[in-house]
Amino acid sequence: MSISRMLQRWLPAAPVAAGLVFLASMQAGDLNPKALAYKSPDQIKWTDSPSGAKEAVLMGDPSKPGWYIILVKWTPHHMSHPHFHPNDRFATVISGTWWVGTGPKFDPDGTTPMPPGSFVTHFAKQIHYDGAKDQEVLLQIVGQGPDTATPAEQK
Repeated sequence: MSISRMLQRWLPAAPVAAGLVFLASMQAGDLNPKALAYKSPDQIKWTDSPSGAKEAVLMGDPSKPGWYIILVKWTPHHMSHPHFHPNDRFATVISGTWWVGTGPKFDPDGTTPMPPGSFVTHFAKQIHYDGAKDQEVLLQIVGQGPDTATPAEQK
């Protein structure tokens, strides 16, 4: 077989073969810990919070002074009662509909829905309550510690 005939036969397959060789040589790179840190979902530790929700600390320590980031997971049909925090807190709804209310009277039927993507600021020392109605809710909350919740319900 002539060289030109071999080239005609094999040349169309060359890009595919080169791509396969390239893909086979690719490996997951080693990430530089000086450049970034990460946790996969199975490495995030969830704990029960005093409010009855599940919490996972992503950064900082909410019990100490300084910035923190937490995930909060509300289970269906679970809400906090009126309370306030000493510092502003900034919440983003990741999934589910979060229901929020203000004031010292607990009124789940009078809460306002916050769909996924909503951003809510809980202002320091202002009374609020919140939670989930018919579906699980996942929030990311950023704030400055120490993070405490002072009960403020009027019965």
